[in-house]
Amino acid sequence: MERQHRSDGYSSADQARARREHDAQERLLDKGARQLESRPWRPDPIPHSAVDLTQYALWRSSELTSDELLGALSLLPAARAEVESIEAALIFVARNKGLTWAQIAEATGFRSPQACQQYVSRLSARQDR
Repeated sequence: MERQHRSDGYSSADQARARREHDAQERLLDKGARQLESRPWRPDPIPHSAVDLTQYALWRSSELTSDELLGALSLLPAARAEVESIEAALIFVARNKGLTWAQIAEATGFRSPQACQQYVSRLSARQDR
């Protein structure tokens, strides 16, 4: 499937996905997620993360409509990217603190330091895109 690119460099599919994510965030905020307490590491006025909103949607799932659940599902790629960003940052900090790849691999469930390094390389490459 070929993507149509707009003059601003974003495809119409990218624009539609961004619009769906924004609409889903607004619906969940309107359903009560706006009342979630701020996280000390994310001071106001930073908006709630996609991870927070998807967890909120799961918690309140019995009260959500099908459209609201579909909206929450549309936030999963953003939530996944947030978690991957945290993962990469923690591993970067661990390496800077002198932890070995063997220690990091064991803590994160990899069978070998090499497998862990390869995973981190792929993770970093995805974030660079």
